[in-house]
Amino acid sequence: MPTDKTETTASVVLVLGSLHYDIMVEASHRPVKGETVTGERWYPKFGGKGGNQAVAAKIHGATTRLISATGCDNFADYLHNRLNQVGISSKYVERLNHTATGMSVAIQDSEGDYGAVIVSGANLAISHDFLNNKALWDNASVLLLQNEVPEALNKLAAEKAQQLGLTVCLNAAPARVMSEELLSLIDILIVNAVEAEDLGSDPVNCIDTALTAATLLSTRVPTVIVTAGGDGVAAVNSTGDALTLAAKPIDVVSTHGAGDVFTGVFCAEIANRASLASAVTTANECAANHVAAK
Repeated sequence: MPTDKTETTASVVLVLGSLHYDIMVEASHRPVKGETVTGERWYPKFGGKGGNQAVAAKIHGATTRLISATGCDNFADYLHNRLNQVGISSKYVERLNHTATGMSVAIQDSEGDYGAVIVSGANLAISHDFLNNKALWDNASVLLLQNEVPEALNKLAAEKAQQLGLTVCLNAAPARVMSEELLSLIDILIVNAVEAEDLGSDPVNCIDTALTAATLLSTRVPTVIVTAGGDGVAAVNSTGDALTLAAKPIDVVSTHGAGDVFTGVFCAEIANRASLASAVTTANECAANHVAAK
């Protein structure tokens, strides 16, 4: 079956996830309860974990398909245009008349850290029908999921991927309660410190505790990667192999989207049959470069 004109016949990273029109606000600090902060500037940005990770995988060289949804508004036009710019087809990104495009507002402080609020919109109404399209799965080797779409959709996609022999990767972000039924379908779990703790690990506050958390969670998912921000990243696989990497020393400009770059690049590497150690090392490097980029 022919692929989209922007694709090759290489192994495909299939991303099921969210698209958000991000409004980024820069300020000296993030407001506490009841506080009004005067910002320095704001600007729009392509976002959503699904979209960000698909773009990261594509830019890293992977053939990438995205399953998502938007409304029929100006926010949607912005997102579809960005996908087209990087060569990701909108074939599986449905425009819905009955709901608005997902969006977020993120406030970034002077140290490059941020907090965000998302409004899911169309991301809660992504069609299950795409999963029955044979062309969607052609040459796919990795399915990448996140927690910004309904779990029922993630579960259906993971079941289909498992039947077809794909590697299923879940970036369990943002943190939320997940069923053991879904986790049983996952081959690779990627979480940050907060998400690891939400899944039952002890607090992650250094590279050693990140490794401890990854080891604990590997009793539930065969391969686990715990990212620990400026402390680095730890990974444990089903054979008991463990890996820790210190964070690359950089001057932080913005941490926004760093986890998505890590995850997208990692899956691109896995689709290209890289080893766990090689994929983690490359993804860690790319995420650090993203954090330092102006």
